Amino acid sequence: MSDDMVALLLAVAAENADLRDQLATAQDMLVETAIDAGNLHALIEAVQAERDAWQAEAEYLRGDRMKRAR
Repeated sequence: MSDDMVALLLAVAAENADLRDQLATAQDMLVETAIDAGNLHALIEAVQAERDAWQAEAEYLRGDRMKRAR
């Protein structure tokens, strides 16, 4: 094999290794983002449930006040 061919193969191998490292980093970031998204989704659902409870209580109290006003 010629020196040029060896140099080209080494360059390709080095580029391949760099690209694999970049891919691994991107995959790690994607997993972290998915975990964060799942946590955020759970938090949003909890806040919505709390909002619904407060709204139900407010409607109940409003209805109770209306009955007493009659």
